[in-house]
Amino acid sequence: MKNKALVMIDLQNDITKNYKKIIGRVNEAIDWAVANEMHIIYIKHYNLSEKTRTFKPETKGAELIPELEVVTDNVFEKSKANALTSEAFAEFVSKNRIREFYITGADATGCVKSTSYNLAKAGYKVHVISDCVTSYDLKKLDEMFTYYADKGCEVKELKDYMEG
Repeated sequence: MKNKALVMIDLQNDITKNYKKIIGRVNEAIDWAVANEMHIIYIKHYNLSEKTRTFKPETKGAELIPELEVVTDNVFEKSKANALTSEAFAEFVSKNRIREFYITGADATGCVKSTSYNLAKAGYKVHVISDCVTSYDLKKLDEMFTYYADKGCEVKELKDYMEG
């Protein structure tokens, strides 16, 4: 395995809005990452607050979406926006000496933003695959892609990485 990873963030049943626009490309990214011997990582968000109804542990809403290709057992759970707050994920990254991340996911303004920012801040090389990221508010995507770039992340479409 190389020291690179493809990360799918919060592609879960409770993300009902807009994920269908990217799921085909996310699965294409998974196939590309497998062919390039990258680690494949799935991140699941759990809301632990009693006042929320979505992303509750042990519910259908918290499960990965059925259309998503799941090709490894590398599934990590988090309860905060930044995936690095998951001790199991952080330990996996360290143990496997992963230094470079390709990010896909369901909420550009939330967990994708926080995880990308914190990975870059920690010194990792971060690539945000722009056509494999969505948001509750699609009008915010361009603003988020600019934000990622300003924070040190590379932002390109999947085809640009596949050709590279």
